[in-house]
Amino acid sequence: MSGGVDSSVAAGMLQRQGYDVIGITMQIWQESATETKGAGCCSLGAVEDARRVAAKLDIPHYVLNFREFFAEKVIGNFIDEYRRGRTPNPCVNCNRYVKFDALLSRARALGAEYLATGHYARIRFDEDRRRWTLLRALDNAKDQTYALYHFTQDELAHTLMPLGDVPNKAHTRSIAEELGLLVADKPDSQEICFVQGGSYTDFLAKTAPETIQPGDIVNTAGKRLGSHDGIAFYTIGQRKRVNVGSPVPLYVIHINTASNTVVVGNNDELAADGLIADDLNWVGVPALNEPLQVDAKIRYNMQAVPAVVESGPADGAITVRFAQPQRAVTPGQSLVLYDRGGDSVLVGGTIQRSL
Repeated sequence: MSGGVDSSVAAGMLQRQGYDVIGITMQIWQESATETKGAGCCSLGAVEDARRVAAKLDIPHYVLNFREFFAEKVIGNFIDEYRRGRTPNPCVNCNRYVKFDALLSRARALGAEYLATGHYARIRFDEDRRRWTLLRALDNAKDQTYALYHFTQDELAHTLMPLGDVPNKAHTRSIAEELGLLVADKPDSQEICFVQGGSYTDFLAKTAPETIQPGDIVNTAGKRLGSHDGIAFYTIGQRKRVNVGSPVPLYVIHINTASNTVVVGNNDELAADGLIADDLNWVGVPALNEPLQVDAKIRYNMQAVPAVVESGPADGAITVRFAQPQRAVTPGQSLVLYDRGGDSVLVGGTIQRSL
């Protein structure tokens, strides 16, 4: 229970369905001892909202301290990826290592058979594949499978996501109102929880100042065009802060951490025919035996596009080739592949480089 409307409604829905529900809130980050309200999921203010919801539903509520584990698995990775000139996805790592690994283990230790969350996704057992599968939510606009591809078969078998079957977010809020929950109108959290009250670059300036060092902006031929204030200010496909006086728009094509340079080019140079990804997790299928037609997603807020996936070029990696070139393939971001024309997540991983 994060203190938001989604996890609160999930608890209420399961209680209505006859489950014996307990609430668990992770306290993973607190920027300031005084910043207790509106400080994102898992802050002190969120913990208090979750406590009130649990009291309204008349269910036990536990607050578990995951700060050190969160700092290691999520914040540490966030900093390391920016040092490498990549763009991390901290919410994916939080789901992967904290919520559905460490938290599930703690829930089981408390005697729970399932871990339930307010995510918008569906979990089903596929009789033909003889596997647990992760499916897009009924409301595609709220679908969160892109950030949930990490599930193992055991984790899927012991996880419930009741909001995956609701028609839309308005319906979720109406359930919250029916249940008399004070969080019914609470806004969704949009920020990275551990940079609340500031920007991620402010955070990196404190924790990894080497990422906020001036350097050169160059074109793809290596010609110097101008200067930048730090590689952490840039991500692939970005136009903002590329202030080099060019007569045509220029975009970030590559970030070279070894030389502390930002490489820019025109929009055509930003297009990629495909990508290589590793750190894979196979969900809907156990492995890839031959090239497969899929739908590929390389950013959270995009429609999946037709592609072909095949094994290689190295062990534990895959090559994805798009039917049409895609813009701004970003190392460090997640790749999620779905069955062609369907809702089932087949595999997810981390983008290494574009092709």
